[in-house]
Amino acid sequence: MGKNKEMTVVNGLDLQRYMGRWYEIASFPSFFQPRSGENTRATYTLNPDGTVHVLNETWSNGKRDAIEGSAYKADPNSNEAKLKVKFYLPPFLPIIPVIGDYWVLYVDEEYQYALVGSPTRKYLWILARKTHIDEEVYNQLLEKAIEEGYDVKKLHKTPQADPPPEAEQGPKDTKGIWWIKSLFGK
Repeated sequence: MGKNKEMTVVNGLDLQRYMGRWYEIASFPSFFQPRSGENTRATYTLNPDGTVHVLNETWSNGKRDAIEGSAYKADPNSNEAKLKVKFYLPPFLPIIPVIGDYWVLYVDEEYQYALVGSPTRKYLWILARKTHIDEEVYNQLLEKAIEEGYDVKKLHKTPQADPPPEAEQGPKDTKGIWWIKSLFGK
């Protein structure tokens, strides 16, 4: 298995079931992402037009950092879970669209765990419905990532509080710039 092989993505992703909150269990760290980022999570809501509203949140040094965007199928006629995610910069005056890839590489039958990546293999996320997952499940997701050509030694586990913070806890950091930079490597 290697980096030259075409990545396998989920076929027939049930977007309705995929909606809701996902906690970041682990991800490839980004140069721009705060080293102290914790309780990172994404909340997805299906829009009437079939696109997805995306809310990404993290807490860094006690401050909540959030950015909103949208996701949509890269090819509306394909059954593959290859999505595009679009955010506007800067969050306080959203005029510049920034678009990245969001490929669902794996989701379990119960839609409790997901492996998400990008075709460049620079980005990888392990997501779960709960703040923590069993080591056995984590290792299975690592195996899947390795099969898809990822260097899992780069994965960094995301600290998650139990219970997770409420959305309104902590002062807001409205800049949100690092989310864009970490997603798109800009």
